[in-house]
Amino acid sequence: MSMMQEFKEFAVKGNAMDLAVGVIIGAAFGKIVDSIVNDLIMPLVSKIFGGLDFSNYYIALAGQQPGLSLADAKKHGAVFAYGNFITVVLYFIILAFVIFMMVKQMNRLKKAAPPPAPAATPEDVLLLREIRDNLKR
Repeated sequence: MSMMQEFKEFAVKGNAMDLAVGVIIGAAFGKIVDSIVNDLIMPLVSKIFGGLDFSNYYIALAGQQPGLSLADAKKHGAVFAYGNFITVVLYFIILAFVIFMMVKQMNRLKKAAPPPAPAATPEDVLLLREIRDNLKR
């Protein structure tokens, strides 16, 4: 089998297509959650904590002036951007919670299939049982 045939067989398998769809939907979903965190939750957290913007918290490692934004401080040398890390961790926690709630909801909505009705007993088995019962008498 040539490499092209093997690749074609691999690419059209259901699992590869499912994975591709999952990655595309995951990327789009990531943008939605990113917007939720950056546009809705972080401003509320900032308001609660008195106007703090975690993403601009850093420790200058190259002697930068205090008060620069994180982007400007990075231009002047290395920084320890712990505020950005806090933002990313918060983003991860929110994303994990949203995915957990989605999976939980999907499992709840997914109706449990009713147990299958027992298959009808074949006629020959019924006949053999009748013969067995008659022999016991």
